[in-house]
Amino acid sequence: MAEADPPARTVSLGTGVAAIDAATWDALAGDANPFVGHAFLSLLEESGSVGPGSGWQSAPLLVEDDAGVLVAAAPAYLKAHSQGEYVFDHGWADAWTRAGGDYYPKLQIAVPFTPVPGPRLLAAGDEDAGLLIRAAEAVVRQHGLSSAHATFVAPEQMPLFERAGWLVRRDIQFHFANRGYAGFDDFLATLNSAKRKQLRKERARAVEGLRIEEVTGEGIRPEHWDAMWLFYQDTGARKWGHPYLTRAAFDLIGARLAERIILLLAYDGARPVAGAMHFLGADTLYGRYWGCLADIPFLHFELCYYRAIDIAIARGLARVEAGAQGGHKLARGYGPVATWSAHYIADPGFRRAVADFLAQERRAEESEMEWLEGHMPFRRVDER
Repeated sequence: MAEADPPARTVSLGTGVAAIDAATWDALAGDANPFVGHAFLSLLEESGSVGPGSGWQSAPLLVEDDAGVLVAAAPAYLKAHSQGEYVFDHGWADAWTRAGGDYYPKLQIAVPFTPVPGPRLLAAGDEDAGLLIRAAEAVVRQHGLSSAHATFVAPEQMPLFERAGWLVRRDIQFHFANRGYAGFDDFLATLNSAKRKQLRKERARAVEGLRIEEVTGEGIRPEHWDAMWLFYQDTGARKWGHPYLTRAAFDLIGARLAERIILLLAYDGARPVAGAMHFLGADTLYGRYWGCLADIPFLHFELCYYRAIDIAIARGLARVEAGAQGGHKLARGYGPVATWSAHYIADPGFRRAVADFLAQERRAEESEMEWLEGHMPFRRVDER
């Protein structure tokens, strides 16, 4: 029997996620990961956090069936720089520029400013997901771009990129795994004695003289967003030179995603002095934004790591993902986890050079992962 012809598909480059029907997009994205949902991606566009002047031009990859129904999509952007990605390719850009090429613009399949692993190919089946990969390659070829990149890709989607011949890159984050703990003390009991004492001291010291408020959903008031914006600005100015998100983005997060937000705010008397914003996923708590207007020892650990563990345990969540980098999380019970990206380099010679670099990087990263896994703070079976 002859094989049936594949279903007719039309592939295009969109002008933005906000222009796409929210229910249609979310039917593909699901609701497990808030960052690939229509609400989050569209508010980045509508707030001006991405768009003119940001270096991020929204250009989602879209696949429609013969009835014009969207059957696959990928959040994608034409990038004029490498900021806000957390998978660093500045060295690649410098090398290509020295060789006489233009590295930018490039195509980035990603969630802007958000180093959170998740699906990047929003499709019901592998065939349509593969069309998105081929569409990205076609955009690179047709527009003379240097490359396409998919960052913080869900591990289960990486084989699709590998089969397409994209280069694979691995990095490390630190996540807390909830092993059915009854409470924070139950988690502490799994640590060695020195770490148990350290964490208890840090938690006590962090909140001396302070009041910690946890708010979510309708309990988040305008003054909470005002405070959180100040904290975010302070951190953004110190870490990146300028904050990635605009003030309008915070208002839209409050309007559209409040039920998926938990704010932890620290008060010195009536004055808010620090805060952390966490996003709720189906089984994961995502720590995203933090800031502090005073130098308070260990308060960052308390609001971003320890209270996040409290929340995850209380809500029965499987894990806490507390952001990019941060080896200091290891001593606080957050274990090393591999994160993945995939890269399509158009020029064959440049591709070989990048592949050689990635092979060397992988060997170093594997050694680092082995070391980290051997230095987790959990107690030995024979330790009392």
